[in-house]
Amino acid sequence: MATTLRVVVDQIVTPLPSGISRYTEELTRALIQTAPRDCVVEGIVSALPPEKIAAVEERLPGLAQLHRTTLPRRELAAAWQLGIVPTLGTGMIHSPTLLAPLRRHEREFDATQMIVTIHDTLAWTHPKSLTPTNVAWHKTMAKRAKKHADAIVVPTHAVAEQLADIVDFGDRVRVIPGAVAAGLTLPTDADWRASKLGLPNEYILTVGSLDPRRGVAQLISGLGQAGAPDLPLLVLGPDTWGELSLAAVADEAGLPEGRVRALGHLSEVDLAVVISRASVFVHPSLHEGFGLPLIEALSFGTPVVHSDDPALMEVAGGAGVAVERGKKGYAERLADAVASVLGDSERAGRMRIVGQDRARAFSWRDSAERVWALHADL
Repeated sequence: MATTLRVVVDQIVTPLPSGISRYTEELTRALIQTAPRDCVVEGIVSALPPEKIAAVEERLPGLAQLHRTTLPRRELAAAWQLGIVPTLGTGMIHSPTLLAPLRRHEREFDATQMIVTIHDTLAWTHPKSLTPTNVAWHKTMAKRAKKHADAIVVPTHAVAEQLADIVDFGDRVRVIPGAVAAGLTLPTDADWRASKLGLPNEYILTVGSLDPRRGVAQLISGLGQAGAPDLPLLVLGPDTWGELSLAAVADEAGLPEGRVRALGHLSEVDLAVVISRASVFVHPSLHEGFGLPLIEALSFGTPVVHSDDPALMEVAGGAGVAVERGKKGYAERLADAVASVLGDSERAGRMRIVGQDRARAFSWRDSAERVWALHADL
């Protein structure tokens, strides 16, 4: 009889693609590919319409079965938050998020294992980056995980240390990082795509919204300082955040119209083209759980400048230029770091080699094998 690992894959079909949806898809696909002999992977989703069920099955070839719950996603999240778990609450269950059928169980008697994933501590450290509903849900589910989860997966040691001061999970926390998506590769029509996207010959690339935590506004402000690099700034993210817009922030910084441009959501192939052609990639975020865009940039050999946020420092492993955070002078320090890379072609060349080497330290196959090993240890 085959051993079954059931993965909560509902995040794959969220309305807007996100880092969590990519993480869920890539990890589940890797779990299927690395399944030990006599082990199979099944999926758990909310009450999705048939076309979305078909989309999940198409994106996860080799999935043994897909279990559809009776509740839509919002109602399912609320039910599991209250501990109402009428079905799918037994066996080996792995959730790439906190959305899981957490309940009281005895591992030794009913062979039930429950592992959940906590990607960051934003609900506690930066609640304004989330909606009040999301903050409350994450905090409640973390309490349920403390009571009922057999292990907690986090992407970095930085998150593990932060969680230790927030929710005491004891020795149940395991660090298993993510990696670059398999589909993030350069296409043969890269030149055409670059022309279609209107990419300049040289540009600075960053990621995030104007949420103060993301540091994008500070980067724009720094680029408006006298003597700062005058390349265009392209933003992998939305044009607005609340009432703020990139154009307004750029105007306040004294940058000419069109100097800062949002790219919004891109397909993986377009994203690969944009990252690979950037003169420098800047990750100015003040707080992250992992920082996947940083690894993506390193994988293409794009020189990276990032904040000294502990998670980004851990992931970069010295392959990028770290900039000290802090309200005073952060914008100027970011601009100076970018200038130091753009103004030294020899240094940038070394960073390309070191960055690609660092990126190879992360692979979905390795992450999946560590997940299987964790379940085996339990």
